[in-house]
Amino acid sequence: MDAYDTGSDAPRGRDEQGGRGAPDQPDRPDHSDHPDHSDRPDRRDRPDRPDRPDHPDHPDHPDRRDHSDHPDHLDHPDHLDHSDHPDRPDGTRTGSEAGAGDGPRTVTAGPRQGIAAPRTGISALSPRYQFGAVVALVVVAVAVCAHLGLVFLHVAPSNTLTKQHGEAVDEWVFPEFEQNWKLFAPNPLQQNVSVQLRAEVSTADGAIRTTGWYDLSAEDGRGIDGNPLPSHTQQNELRRAWDFFVATHDSDDRPVGLRGTLSEDYLRRIAVLRLDRNDAAGPGGVVERVQYRSRTTNVEPPSWSGEKVSGRPDYRELPWWPVAAGEKEGDAA
Repeated sequence: MDAYDTGSDAPRGRDEQGGRGAPDQPDRPDHSDHPDHSDRPDRRDRPDRPDRPDHPDHPDHPDRRDHSDHPDHLDHPDHLDHSDHPDRPDGTRTGSEAGAGDGPRTVTAGPRQGIAAPRTGISALSPRYQFGAVVALVVVAVAVCAHLGLVFLHVAPSNTLTKQHGEAVDEWVFPEFEQNWKLFAPNPLQQNVSVQLRAEVSTADGAIRTTGWYDLSAEDGRGIDGNPLPSHTQQNELRRAWDFFVATHDSDDRPVGLRGTLSEDYLRRIAVLRLDRNDAAGPGGVVERVQYRSRTTNVEPPSWSGEKVSGRPDYRELPWWPVAAGEKEGDAA
């Protein structure tokens, strides 16, 4: 068949007129003898060249589609890290920057744009509640600092502040926050002191009877054992009252100054309240007099110390104290 037959699709030469080529097309130079084009295959039959540059802006390029919304975009195995590239501080490169032979081009995984990190702690609250939380923290911090400062002034040696504001310090510290150094003294307490009480009661028929000894210290101990929140009365009232009495009386149990008389009145009121709690007077009975005594025993030393102490208790009995008429009727409560 003739190559220039009307039924053939072969291109016609530039000298042919009336073919399917444009009639006004200018003459094209013949490059058939060019050394670089002699063996050049047809474009349609050439394989993809490795040095062919990418076209990142081409809408149909498969490697340049937008995968920012794809859920597996960040974990895709082809998304390698090029953070060591010298031209970009974040390691990302566009298609035009990736040269031939660099291997597969990837997009560095980074945080998604437009998604804020969840807030935690106080920052997660609304502004109004944030302000309230800050105010509460400030109040607590100020209260803690003030308490520690007052306790420090209480245990510190006498100074200008304690001389000027000693009354305010004592009002805050006593009785709940009292501090002492007996545990850390060179000779800490090595004795158990138990305070006991008995009474003379006039019965309803006019007779006088004497009760047995009530171990008030043991009663307080039973109230404290196993109690996560024992009261201040159970822990300190009787102990402090007895220490107050011993410190303001001589060896013959005679008061020294006005504080000695005050300590007796304090112990007497405690006695009436404790006897009433134990119903010592009975139906129709009245407490006429009370008497205290202390029972002191040595704490047994550890076996490795080699120290020997007596296990015999030592008693100290106080004289009988009459109970005032108002205290008999329960006014002491």
